[in-house]
Amino acid sequence: MFKSQKGFTLIEMLIVLMIISVLIILIIPNISKKSEEVYDKGCKALISVVQTQAEAYYLDNGSHPATTETLVTAGYITEEQKTCKNGDAIPLKTSSS
Repeated sequence: MFKSQKGFTLIEMLIVLMIISVLIILIIPNISKKSEEVYDKGCKALISVVQTQAEAYYLDNGSHPATTETLVTAGYITEEQKTCKNGDAIPLKTSSS
C-alpha cells in the first residue's frame, strides 16, 4: 500500500535555497569591486593610448596638441576616447618630459 516515494522534502529544498542565497550574498559585492578595478585599469590604458596619439601628433605636426579636441578633429582619437567610462576627462600631457 505504501510505496517508497523518492524526492526532496520541503526542508531540504529550503536548505538548498538558503545555501544558494548565502553564496550569492557573498559573491555579488566582490563582483562589483572587481568592476571598479576593471574600469580603473581601462582608464589607465586609455590614458596611455591618448598620450601615445598626442606624441604621434607631435611627430607629424611639430607641436603638441593643445586639447584632446585637437586630437579628435585631426583624427588621432575618437570622441569617445576623450573621457573614461567613469566620466573622468583624459589628461593631456602638452610637453615632453
